[in-house]
Amino acid sequence: MDWGAGRYETFAAHLAPAADVAVDRLAPAAGEHVVDLGCGTGNAAVRVAGRGARVTGVEPAPRLRAVAQERLARAGFADATVVAGEAAAMPLDDASADAIISVFGVIFAPDPELAAIEMARVVRPGGRIVLTAWRMSSAFAVAGKSRRDAMARATGQPAADVFPWSDEAALDGLFAHHGFTLEVQEHELVYTAGSVEEFFRQEVDDHPMWNAAATVLPPDELARLHDEALAIYVAENTDPAAFRISNGYVVAHLSRG
Repeated sequence: MDWGAGRYETFAAHLAPAADVAVDRLAPAAGEHVVDLGCGTGNAAVRVAGRGARVTGVEPAPRLRAVAQERLARAGFADATVVAGEAAAMPLDDASADAIISVFGVIFAPDPELAAIEMARVVRPGGRIVLTAWRMSSAFAVAGKSRRDAMARATGQPAADVFPWSDEAALDGLFAHHGFTLEVQEHELVYTAGSVEEFFRQEVDDHPMWNAAATVLPPDELARLHDEALAIYVAENTDPAAFRISNGYVVAHLSRG
């Protein structure tokens, strides 16, 4: 999965309000070292740096690393760094971060347990983690699962179970034995466009996941997934004259004593 394919910038802009919510929940202090895990185009990193914290972005996609680094520099945070890495392998020392933030980033980690181990390794005692995750019933989560299952079938791989990052009990089970206590808040992120078709066409053209699907799925299967996703969005649309859907997500705050 290459998150640098397509134009993820289009959808990162939609996620900006969730980055605001997550950074407010993290409440970074000036001088703290904060890691933005799966930083993408730098939504959270820029906001954290704006609070006076020292930021390290961790991102596996080379193109997105460049986008985030340039964005931080343009915003006047030339001392912020963006490094190659992923949830299960961050190039950072033990207990080197006061906090980790991940806005719809770590939820795509192939191995949640390894990701939790790595985050626990990097966060110091007394530190904290804030992450956002789609509700499993949200339109994007439902459409995304169908797409992942189809890609697994096409590539001869078993369909992977999706870890329920938005489920409080599952999160607690993942992090409690690393010494974290959990608080979860419910939120919604609203997407709007001129029409359902306009939004969906932009998603198909620009989103890395649809780009990945187009490289492995036969045309008839890809068309079926298009129809299925479009039907989900039509059913969830609350603006008959345009397009408006609300996707439920959670903000999880994990604190370490």
